[in-house]
Amino acid sequence: MGHIRHSAACLRLFGDDLNPDTVSALLGASPTYGSRKGDEQALGNGRMRLERTGSWRLDATRREPGNLEAQVFELLDRLTPNLQVWDELGKKYKIDLFCGIFMGSENDGLPLSHNALLALGKRGIKLDLDIYDASE
Repeated sequence: MGHIRHSAACLRLFGDDLNPDTVSALLGASPTYGSRKGDEQALGNGRMRLERTGSWRLDATRREPGNLEAQVFELLDRLTPNLQVWDELGKKYKIDLFCGIFMGSENDGLPLSHNALLALGKRGIKLDLDIYDASE
């Protein structure tokens, strides 16, 4: 079994009444990107788009070769360990760890330890994997 060529990970919270400043205060870090529902976002083509919902997103450093385990802890180590805060946020917002996994061959492996899975689970964070074939 080969190794993942590279990986990207982003912790995301979404909700119609999400205020990025409030979430930042609770989690103890500023997002890579944050918006409120209805905010205007500049698109690459010079046009604007209205945000359909509020969001708070924190990117991990891209890893080559891929190392999702390290990205999980890179993100979580920057944020509050207080599980009550995570529980309250999870009651109000959708929380996930969105990951891009880019394979280097047709049969690559991606291990995650019980510690990484437990850390995500305790915080109510859904793991969302987009896996890209090496031929793409």
